[in-house]
Amino acid sequence: MTKLVRSALIPVWLVLVVATGISWYLGVDHGSGSPVTASTVILVVAFAKVTLIGLYFMELRHAPALLRWIFLGWSGVACAAVVGIYLAS
Repeated sequence: MTKLVRSALIPVWLVLVVATGISWYLGVDHGSGSPVTASTVILVVAFAKVTLIGLYFMELRHAPALLRWIFLGWSGVACAAVVGIYLAS
């Protein structure tokens, strides 16, 4: 169990922390360009984080392939729908 924590969960946790920092940086208006672009990147980063949490912390990477692919499909479709609705509005 210790090997698993060292080899998989810690790097994923660090990626989540960095992704949160990126979202924060873009969200507090640091002059990063267009607000629409910043908001779109923040939404995509949020869904990437959802996917990582589902796969690594909810153990869906070890789930049956069908369940894993349903989750990944839902995550992708939901991300595309939310970003599409945001850009269309």
